[in-house]
Amino acid sequence: MLSARTRLILNTAVLTLLAAAGVGAAVGFTVFRAGWYNIGATSPHFKYVYRGLEQAMRYSVRHHAQDVKVPALGQAAILRGAAVYRDNCAQCHGGPGVSPEGHGLSMQPAPGPLVDASAKWKARELYWITRHGVKMSGMPAWEFRLSDADIWSTVAFINQMPAMSARDYRALTAGMALTLAPPTGAPAAPGGKSQ
Repeated sequence: MLSARTRLILNTAVLTLLAAAGVGAAVGFTVFRAGWYNIGATSPHFKYVYRGLEQAMRYSVRHHAQDVKVPALGQAAILRGAAVYRDNCAQCHGGPGVSPEGHGLSMQPAPGPLVDASAKWKARELYWITRHGVKMSGMPAWEFRLSDADIWSTVAFINQMPAMSARDYRALTAGMALTLAPPTGAPAAPGGKSQ
């Protein structure tokens, strides 16, 4: 049995935590309802908001991509991925020695460079992000514009970018037509449409 003093301390601690949570919720609701938080693309999120959103995205992608099976991605996929990347990704993300275009630089949050993406994300996670997009970030869901083979080819190319020089990048992406034969062995993701 707890002593009266211990019960008083526990009750006070619980009531203090509940009161603090209530005040925090009331402040958050007031900021939310009054529209005081600036959602305009001309100013970035506060650092703690950005960190929270970034961490939530990492957990979500890890969870949703866990069952995606990565196909064998060879040289043909990398070459096709170079063309797909050039035509659909470089405008916002740039590449080795290539800056994003103006509209990519003006987005909030700014699209991250993908030169080191393979160090931060597994291939299946890059596929999932590319296929499904990221809400409220400007990252579109490419499943409606690209085949699964093209998405996997883009992932294959992104995985090669850390070792690429600016010269290598220009050579791979220059003048290639997007009429290459689709790579073989690129299956649809679970729940995805077959191509």
